[in-house]
Amino acid sequence: MALFEFFPNYVWNLSVSIAMESGAKIGEIVDMCAPIRDAAARGEDTGTAAFLAEWVKMADKLADLAEQDEAKGRLFSAGDKLKRAALYYQMAERMQGHGHPGRTQTYAKVLDAFDRGTRFAGDNVERVEIAYQGKALSALWTRGEGDGPRPAVVYCNGLDSTKELLFFSWLPHALAKRGISTLCVDQPGTGEALRLHGLPAAPESEHWASAWVDWLETQPDVDAGALGMTGISLGGYYAPRAVAFEPRFASGAVWGANHDWADVQQKRMRREGENPVPHYWSHVWWVFGATDQDDFLAKSKGMTLEGVLDRITVPFLITHGEGDRQIALDYAHRSHAQLTNSPRAELKVFTAREGGVEHVGADNMSFGREYIADWFAETLGGRTS
Repeated sequence: MALFEFFPNYVWNLSVSIAMESGAKIGEIVDMCAPIRDAAARGEDTGTAAFLAEWVKMADKLADLAEQDEAKGRLFSAGDKLKRAALYYQMAERMQGHGHPGRTQTYAKVLDAFDRGTRFAGDNVERVEIAYQGKALSALWTRGEGDGPRPAVVYCNGLDSTKELLFFSWLPHALAKRGISTLCVDQPGTGEALRLHGLPAAPESEHWASAWVDWLETQPDVDAGALGMTGISLGGYYAPRAVAFEPRFASGAVWGANHDWADVQQKRMRREGENPVPHYWSHVWWVFGATDQDDFLAKSKGMTLEGVLDRITVPFLITHGEGDRQIALDYAHRSHAQLTNSPRAELKVFTAREGGVEHVGADNMSFGREYIADWFAETLGGRTS
């Protein structure tokens, strides 16, 4: 199993595949991608303005069609269209370089379309916000099914995802079915935290993770003794780090290992492995609030789990695709081997037999989603049937 390879470069195909796994429609994918196939052939960076134009055009059309539904009182139909519009706006926005024309306006459309779309559709999600370092952090809260206090999982972004894309990974829905609530967070360096509040990424993920644990402990429908944390992609660094330093987490998991992201940067400078987004170096400078490459490398130097994982004393799951072209499988084995004090340390490698072999299962996210959801059901007290 592999990515849907419509374009001649990995980065563009990754975006399309993530969109397809997140709820895109194949006919709309073809209509958006066919006019820009030649632009992709010029390299992963050059034609991203064309990508933005075509994907925003489709999203705008869906938003217009949703307005017609809304005028007739057909809010469920309007909501579905708006959610797809939000997804297409988001994929268009994440393909642009920092400061590129249209990026800020497109992100505003993401937030608006997602908010209205999920409200119209009656989805099990609400936006929440907490104060943090004199600014604000936001998240999407999906309640687990059932009565009384229930387990809850903090779910964090990678380098270039957002809380809306976390929601569209459908893990919150899988956890809700198992009786577990999910908090999809825009941590510093991602989503609203970066774009609206200028909060950069930092190695110490336990700082913002603990702030969200504080919030969870105030919620009457949360079992504060059954809290977990997971993360996708670079979240494979953030989540283990947070679980290692925040004792209130009772279980953890990663959707893609990221044992030594500082080392990955050295490899990327040698052009070893694929990048997740176009305009990669300007993107990471923005994420870390760096002024140049040396500043970025200094700020990200601490992004390694070496000497950290033996602090984890709760069940922990490492998942990884055997064909991951961004983060080598070896990092997953290294993380698993260093979970020496976890009472239940598990490594799940997704192979060609099932799928989900690409980075965070971009070829098929169902296997990672289900495995992680079942893991938390077993370790936090949910249900698997």
